[in-house]
Amino acid sequence: MNKKREFKSSLKVHVGIPQPPSINPDVLTKSGRKKRKKYSADEFVSGILSGNRTILSQAITLVESSLTEHYETAQAIIEKCLPFSSRSVRIGITGVPGAGKSTFIETFGLHILEEGRKLAVLTIDPSSKQTKGSILGDKTRMEQLSIHPGAFIRPSPTTGTLGGVARKTRETIILCEAAGFDTILVETVGVGQSETSVHSMVDFFLLLMLAGAGDELQGIKRGIMEMADLIAITKVDGANKLIAENARVSFQNALHLFPKKASEWIPQVHTCSALTNTGIKELWDIIMEYFSFTKKSGYFDTFRKEQAIIRMHSTIIECLNNSFYNNKEVKLLVPKIERQLHKGTITSFKAAILLLDKYFKRQTEL
Repeated sequence: MNKKREFKSSLKVHVGIPQPPSINPDVLTKSGRKKRKKYSADEFVSGILSGNRTILSQAITLVESSLTEHYETAQAIIEKCLPFSSRSVRIGITGVPGAGKSTFIETFGLHILEEGRKLAVLTIDPSSKQTKGSILGDKTRMEQLSIHPGAFIRPSPTTGTLGGVARKTRETIILCEAAGFDTILVETVGVGQSETSVHSMVDFFLLLMLAGAGDELQGIKRGIMEMADLIAITKVDGANKLIAENARVSFQNALHLFPKKASEWIPQVHTCSALTNTGIKELWDIIMEYFSFTKKSGYFDTFRKEQAIIRMHSTIIECLNNSFYNNKEVKLLVPKIERQLHKGTITSFKAAILLLDKYFKRQTEL
């Protein structure tokens, strides 16, 4: 019977000194996740006013939350920050697909920082209606701006609806202003429904266009053109310069066909290149000229007051919406109504009336 040959190795493993965990176990929950300190509304406000960006980010997350338990705290934070807001210039930026909004905003933002200002960039990323997921890749696209000490970039998902994120963006602007940011850039998803909402919360509206992509005026909604205080034709470098100049003339002629703006400001069309940093300073100078013009005429303050009224109506709609869908009786009835809609035994109008009747305690037979 053969004996099993014993294997001997010249290697020997020495037991090292036990290493401490990479995360303090005192800040871990039972599930292993890091605990986030819970702040009161006053603590949030104190942190925001001191310029603490971590607390600012957490406060914005609280504002964006759809959880009912976060709503009251978020509103308290906003109310306490309101007296410290309204000290910035708010600029909305939108553009056609391919216009290079992120590249433009980075170059434009860096110029603003060179002017000695503090910049907050609020970007709106489209999210999936099915999974509610969003890439939120603006910090990746704006590499230099995202690491600049004077800039704060906050991407927010649309959560499937354009109006929803715009509603929260109003509050985010207030928090950023209270944190000391004197220039706010709001980037929209693109030319579409969200522009109307964003226009109602900014002072200046910049539309980015692309030359050489076919008929420049075809397919552009008149409403978007009318809202624009300045049109910038992007990617004007190399052989594209002549095409861009022709597009500039076309847009300028088109603007003359629109009614006079309430601000009495005459919109302009200019060309620029974010890659070569051409025309960026000129755009900023025009925007500063606009603010000087509207503050002197009194339109700046008038428009801000109108926006406060719009914000009130938006808040009413939000509160009613939250109250309706969080109503216990409505919650119980919704699945039944949806099954009837799926079977085709009830119309959408009748279904809505039944749910509203339940909410308002009106008597209706199912």
